[in-house]
Amino acid sequence: MPQAENSRSLRPLLALVAVTGVWGLTFVQVKDAVAVYPVFAFLTLRFGIATLALAPPSLARVRSIGRQGGGAAIFAGLLLAAGYALQTFGLERTTVSSAGFVTGMYVVLTPLIALAVFRLQVGRAAWGGVALATIGLAMLAGVHGGSVTGDGLVLAGAAVYSLQIVVMERYAQLYDAFAFTFVEMLAATVGLGICALPHLAVPRGWTVWGALLVTGIFASALAFLIQMWAQQRTSATRTALVFTLEPVFAAIFGYWLAGDRLGAIGWVGCAVIMLGIVLAEPAAANVLVRLIRRPASA
Repeated sequence: MPQAENSRSLRPLLALVAVTGVWGLTFVQVKDAVAVYPVFAFLTLRFGIATLALAPPSLARVRSIGRQGGGAAIFAGLLLAAGYALQTFGLERTTVSSAGFVTGMYVVLTPLIALAVFRLQVGRAAWGGVALATIGLAMLAGVHGGSVTGDGLVLAGAAVYSLQIVVMERYAQLYDAFAFTFVEMLAATVGLGICALPHLAVPRGWTVWGALLVTGIFASALAFLIQMWAQQRTSATRTALVFTLEPVFAAIFGYWLAGDRLGAIGWVGCAVIMLGIVLAEPAAANVLVRLIRRPASA
């Protein structure tokens, strides 16, 4: 029985690890795709594919979330659209590894956004994490091949994504996951589509289509469904801990597939950002320590 319970408790964590791995991989794919296809058009098609993928199991459930749920999902979707637009425009101008680690700042920014929006208390550890992550970001922003403008846009996207997480934390548990995610993806598609109207055209080549299919189906439709499913079965602390792996995956795939070479200062900056992220989530750090010690005591 204990082994079966441990197996069940690990499933949501492993699912979240898989999601962060896909997100890390898509940094490389998206950077290559938007080099030959307009950003707003790419994002419109990405979320349009996600919407179509979610439509069959979701359409009959949309009425169940009501007007309030629909409004919350639309707001979350528009935030998602804005966050991804800022992140993707930044990714055009900086390296994959840099964009991945700057994106990881949303773990630090989330409690600050919660403080600003809902007046939730922020502990000293979170402020320390913000300070460390900011120092690391300054080190990373000076890396050759990156861009202060690009990193700034990615950071702005991370801030918007943090607000989206805060909104999801308050509303997602109240509504059907399929219906809420479907309306969220649809709202993102419409919002981005309005911006993309002058640039919409049929994509050509596997570089763009491959990125669209992976990001639309796996990194959007399935990823956000899995996130909601996993957060019903594990703590927010563990979820935040797993999400800190996203920039690590981005750096690995950036090194392996995109030829990123950050140099000593860049990698130290990445390490300082990661330390700030873990410090900002002290309970998550405790979970990490227990996970590291468990094999030694077994």
